[in-house]
Amino acid sequence: MTVETMYQTGTEKMEKAINQMKKEFASIRTGRANPMILDKVVVEYYGAPTPLRQLSQVSVQDGTTLVIAPYDKTILKEVEKAVIKADLGINPNSDGIVVRLAFPPLTQDKRKEICKDVKKVCEDTKVAIRNIRRDMTDELKKIEKSDNLPEDSVKDNQEKIQKLTDKYIKIAEDHSAEKEKEVLTV
Repeated sequence: MTVETMYQTGTEKMEKAINQMKKEFASIRTGRANPMILDKVVVEYYGAPTPLRQLSQVSVQDGTTLVIAPYDKTILKEVEKAVIKADLGINPNSDGIVVRLAFPPLTQDKRKEICKDVKKVCEDTKVAIRNIRRDMTDELKKIEKSDNLPEDSVKDNQEKIQKLTDKYIKIAEDHSAEKEKEVLTV
């Protein structure tokens, strides 16, 4: 492995860690209705577990209500069961045609609790980024031994790895602060 390949691999892994964090943030509930919260909901459809968003159209109504319109109306009860089983903290209401999820306003305590979850996801992401940094540093040491790199070059590369790490940790913290602000906005 070359130094360039190591950087490219490390950067890709850090980018994936950030993308995973964004996915997790999307499924964290805020005061507004967000269809992404249903990404983890799986419906039993003809004996196969199928993601809810593949089986239905999901739309936001008036900012606080999600409307789930299954393409196949015979699975309405299954959709309701899946939403209850997913434990989103919202009870589904069915009118025989669609399922509605009304998001109640969040209390201040619940908002603070959600912010703790956001911080935990951010911290986990930062740990993952630091682990990638460690792997890159280990790889740099291997390259140093095999290619007999000069000490200055090794030091420069270690600084470069640290700058890359700092950049991605800052990105994670910025996304976290943005999500917390969104959660705390009433």
